[in-house]
Amino acid sequence: MLARDENERVTRVGRGTPMGDTMRRYWIPALLAWELPEPDCPPVRVKLLGEELVAFRDTRGRIGLLEERCPHRQASLFLGRNEECGLRCVYHGWKFDVDGRCLDMMNEPEELGFAHKIHTAAYPTVEVGGVIWAYLGAAERRPPPPHFAWTQAPPTHRHVSKVIQESNWLQGLEGGIDTSHVPILHRVLSADSARPGFKPSDPFVRGKAPTLELDLTDYGYRYAGLRLLAGGDVHVRAYHFILPFHQIRPGRTGPGHGFAAVAGHTWVPIDDETTMVYNWEYSTTEPLTEEDRLERRLGNGPLDVDQTTFRSRRNRENNYLQDRRVQKTETFTGIDGINAQDRAIQESMGRIIDRTREHLGPADKAIIQARRLLLQAIRTVEAGGTPPGVEPTYYTLRPAEAVVSGDTDWRTLLAPDAPRTQVLQQVS
Repeated sequence: MLARDENERVTRVGRGTPMGDTMRRYWIPALLAWELPEPDCPPVRVKLLGEELVAFRDTRGRIGLLEERCPHRQASLFLGRNEECGLRCVYHGWKFDVDGRCLDMMNEPEELGFAHKIHTAAYPTVEVGGVIWAYLGAAERRPPPPHFAWTQAPPTHRHVSKVIQESNWLQGLEGGIDTSHVPILHRVLSADSARPGFKPSDPFVRGKAPTLELDLTDYGYRYAGLRLLAGGDVHVRAYHFILPFHQIRPGRTGPGHGFAAVAGHTWVPIDDETTMVYNWEYSTTEPLTEEDRLERRLGNGPLDVDQTTFRSRRNRENNYLQDRRVQKTETFTGIDGINAQDRAIQESMGRIIDRTREHLGPADKAIIQARRLLLQAIRTVEAGGTPPGVEPTYYTLRPAEAVVSGDTDWRTLLAPDAPRTQVLQQVS
């Protein structure tokens, strides 16, 4: 468990809070690139770490991310006109470029204008992997761009979505790095069920409770859940945790999982009690089909998530459309969609967990270590240092899943030359 003051330190993300100041040292997903589809398109509201912002793509295609309130009279720039390389407030016509500089004041005489003296908060952005990322920290501390391996995959092989979760960001992260829950919460009860999840024949389900092994790294850690199978073989599922809020895990894509995939999530704090969960997956071989995309997003896709608000049709108010008949006969939860199941459980804990009431065990090793690393990152930033996870050592990371002999070191599966397609086919 965490002491109450430690829980506050790692969950609160507003400006001036320990975790908030630490997160501002990293690149943060701000919105999906398709939300700003073309130059001079309508702006988009964005909320990150409790800050209300507005994003726009200017006439030259550059992305601006500004404080939402106009510095003149605090009207919302979201209502503004995106025109001629700037966002113009419709109240008095003050216009700002992507760097936050005031270019024009329609309500002030030209000879008395003082536009050159006015500046609004603006944050640098990069567009990588179909996502627009923002950096909210000090300019001199800006880290290298977020070139994860998945962001480098061609659009034909990559898919990214997002959905709002009504809980603190750390609940999402801790669920994502908790390997022991996966074949339980996401279990399918019958072999002939068409619902998403892990079937009784899957080694993930047939194996015993996992033994966790974890190696600290300069970006966070790599770890594996090892499940002993009948006959002495071991089911291995190996992940990466990259500070402060990224997970990389094995993916299973395509009919029969016939080609290799990598997947993961990023849990971005909107504020202390709300999170935007980014879900990504890419194929390392064949392009993704539309069927792949829909199947993988079941419970978190276009039929379930409003593409304007990014809120799920399955939510707390309707008990996530849980079907008790399905729970008795087909799936462990009766909730459709793996991501929806995760969101339901994590939101059920409350907006911010009281971690002083927990009772953790050996299966929670990854969660315990993540909390230690986050607290250490906070201390490093408070001391004026550079937190782990900002240097580009995570650029080429890959996960692994396989059934191997009992004497196999799972770390060899993470090597760049490991046979990925073969590894995934062994567990299909």
